[in-house]
Amino acid sequence: MATLPASLSPPVRRAPAPKPTRRRRRKEARPSELIDAAIALFTARGYAATRSADIAALAGVSKATLYLYFEDKASLFKAVITQGVVPIIDEAAALIDDFTGDSASLLRQLLTRWHARFSASPLAGMPKLMISEASNFPELTKYHEEVAYARARTLLGQVIDRGVARGEFRDLNRAAVVELLIAPLLMHFIWQHSMGANGCPVVEPVAYLNTHLDLVLTGLAAKPA
Repeated sequence: MATLPASLSPPVRRAPAPKPTRRRRRKEARPSELIDAAIALFTARGYAATRSADIAALAGVSKATLYLYFEDKASLFKAVITQGVVPIIDEAAALIDDFTGDSASLLRQLLTRWHARFSASPLAGMPKLMISEASNFPELTKYHEEVAYARARTLLGQVIDRGVARGEFRDLNRAAVVELLIAPLLMHFIWQHSMGANGCPVVEPVAYLNTHLDLVLTGLAAKPA
């Protein structure tokens, strides 16, 4: 069968090449990358000293791109709380619902998990950040208190109530017990990100936490009849 010369052959129609998905995946990843960058800079420099442009640059996007996802720096800070801090705190809710052992073991597991999760993240610098910036940014301080810290208090209070109801814990001032459970952890994080970061000695975190819980749970335990 005769064939046409190549110059007269009809052009071969090729299927259009698939559009690359890298850009779309990159776009979807940007909010989380911006939040990660914000956490790193807020805890290292403070809220006031961190510019939106710095966050965008660390995330590898333009400042204009940042404003596609977040209205302003305050909105980004709130996202750090809701998408960074709160999910770690809320892990305790499932633990409390599913736990069948004694309340002292539940309390130890809850605080150990929180301590490990925050220690492995720049979010451990948040207590220092909130204390240093509280008076300058009261709206953000109140937001952190209502959305994150109050949630942690509620969950710890549930464990305390559980222990009292089961006769495992003494019926002490609930609010005071909750604060006494949290305060040493916060202080340890603050020390690590201030004095400790400048070469001052820091107690090994696991030993610190276990000693704290041994002392508190001994004092909280109900006395035998």
